[in-house]
Amino acid sequence: MKQQTNRKPMDEREKLRKFRELDDAFADALRELDDPNSQLDIPTGPPVRSLEEQERNREAAAQQAFESRLHTLMQEYGQPAENVCQLLQTLKSLARIA
Repeated sequence: MKQQTNRKPMDEREKLRKFRELDDAFADALRELDDPNSQLDIPTGPPVRSLEEQERNREAAAQQAFESRLHTLMQEYGQPAENVCQLLQTLKSLARIA
């Protein structure tokens, strides 16, 4: 069921007054932005990270996920680190992995 509100529609004068207030506030804000001596503290958000930094973060996260999964599998199958290391070296020597 839709909720009905009993608001009176704004007359044209009220709409025009509200629009002028908004327009004036917007113009004031633009003037303050253009003023080189303005003391406004405008939040700019977090610093932009370079694509290289984002790629490094992605690679580090992937490395951590791989290591975590590898340790889980080693525990699950009861394989010591030496056996896994030997397996990886063998695969690498056979050019099966990069």
